[in-house]
Amino acid sequence: MSYAIQVSAAAERELLRLSRNVQTRLLSAIQKLIANPRQGAGIKKLQGESEAYRVRVGDYRVLYRVDDKRRLVMVVKAAHRREV
Repeated sequence: MSYAIQVSAAAERELLRLSRNVQTRLLSAIQKLIANPRQGAGIKKLQGESEAYRVRVGDYRVLYRVDDKRRLVMVVKAAHRREV
């Protein structure tokens, strides 16, 4: 069963500040989280957080949380790795 994607207002603003090429790459990675938000290329669980993960896309990172009860992936941050 697939998950829904929800992007926070802050993450949406961060995405809009990036170049079109980077936006496309990050949105593609976010779309892949629908099928399985815990497994895939560049996905790691964040230490110290119960349901927080990050996906790596080149020099950029997308931080997100997974809510299994609601079948929801909440994108919290999308930025260059030095800012995450």
